[in-house]
Amino acid sequence: MSSHHIVREKQEPALLIMSLEDFPAEYLGQLLEWSPTVIVAEPVYEQADSMGIKVDGLMSNQTDFHAQEHTRIIPYEAEVLEDALKFLVAEGYPAVNIIDSHFALKDYVFFVELINLVIFNPGRKIFPVRTGFSKWAAGGEKVYLMHDINHLEVQGLHRVQHHEFITEKDGFYSLAFHQPFIFIAEEL
Repeated sequence: MSSHHIVREKQEPALLIMSLEDFPAEYLGQLLEWSPTVIVAEPVYEQADSMGIKVDGLMSNQTDFHAQEHTRIIPYEAEVLEDALKFLVAEGYPAVNIIDSHFALKDYVFFVELINLVIFNPGRKIFPVRTGFSKWAAGGEKVYLMHDINHLEVQGLHRVQHHEFITEKDGFYSLAFHQPFIFIAEEL
């Protein structure tokens, strides 16, 4: 194995699996490709285990949960997602990919400044951006705003619906706004 295949611990984003409902196996394989630290919510454990995923951490309050060897049981206080993110921040992870079946802004706002977040929902990749965000995209790609935004200015995008835009042509699109950050989504 050549040296460029060695991945240092915490160099790759952790993978937090809250739900695998309607999540394509192809994208899961891509997220697992570099052997990230994998943490799963208890309801997803059996499915992840049956798929052969090495689970590093399990969000559970059952101390006697029968998990894979070397799986760390991570207790939570109230909200599994919030406590999993607190755990990753405390452990020094710089980034996390999250697979979940839904998205609620309130779940992530506190963590935007603490850890790089990418949330995968069925069919969408959601992430926070700062004003002046710019990205190259092919023409005809959809970009979604995940919440209301004040004083939004766009370039390279055409509004389709209130929170939905489409790229006008191959090239860069950009977003400017008067908030510290916003969450946007792209189709997978």
